[in-house]
Amino acid sequence: MSRPELIAPPEIYYGDTEAKKYTNNSRIQQIQADMTYRALELLNLPEGEPAFLLDIGCGSGLSGEILDEEGYLWVGVDVAPSMLEVALEREVEGDLFLQDIGQGFGFRPGSFDGAISISVLQWLLNAETSHPTSSPPHRLTRFFTTLHAALKNPSRAVLQFYPTSDDQIQLITSIAQKAGFGGGIVVDYPNSKKARKVFLCLFVGGGGGQQQLPKGLEGEENEEAEGRALFEKRRERLRAKEKSGKRKSLKDKDWILKKKELYRKRGKEGVPLDSKYTGRKRKAVF
Repeated sequence: MSRPELIAPPEIYYGDTEAKKYTNNSRIQQIQADMTYRALELLNLPEGEPAFLLDIGCGSGLSGEILDEEGYLWVGVDVAPSMLEVALEREVEGDLFLQDIGQGFGFRPGSFDGAISISVLQWLLNAETSHPTSSPPHRLTRFFTTLHAALKNPSRAVLQFYPTSDDQIQLITSIAQKAGFGGGIVVDYPNSKKARKVFLCLFVGGGGGQQQLPKGLEGEENEEAEGRALFEKRRERLRAKEKSGKRKSLKDKDWILKKKELYRKRGKEGVPLDSKYTGRKRKAVF
């Protein structure tokens, strides 16, 4: 996979200290968790089945932690080296790549079962230079065209972002449709200035119209607070199961076999051979 030269708005480059502060901010962690759970809900993946996901703008791995908890394999891309350094320090499970999404992806066709992105897409609306290829339409076209190719048929991509106008929404959705995507915009809490969230829910395959666009959540801030409480309770239950040993191991034999197969497809050397002992728990030796 290619790793193109970085071209990004200076505002999204973080120094090492700033990246750690951003990651350790409890409010940011909560917001990121809420939106990641919501993105997964809109992604509508088959329950109980393994999936290989792309986390676009993965940052320090806050969304990746949720993907880990849900049992998904994932790859994260981000333009900020310092954020990826923090993700490595936190030992997230996903594979990480330094990449400017405005230059497109270099993944093999049909690599992913789905994609999510939290608070990233709006950065593609910035013109980096006066050159035509750095204009928002060109960057958006490269992004959506290569993303469409990287996704399996059928699948979905759910991209949460912060538009500043209806014109921006129209530009983004029109370019996504030209790239081959179906779907559209889902707005949660449309009548609340504080709680309102915009998701671009894109479909690959299924004839476009055969996949039904989900409905946005309704209500005001109190409903959003209730949703946060439910998400937090869910995470607490998962952690409690992990501590008690009752939760099914995410790294079972199927998980390990799929991970090894992905490594082989990418040409990674030294991947252990499969055997009847793959994924078998070893007895403790005293």
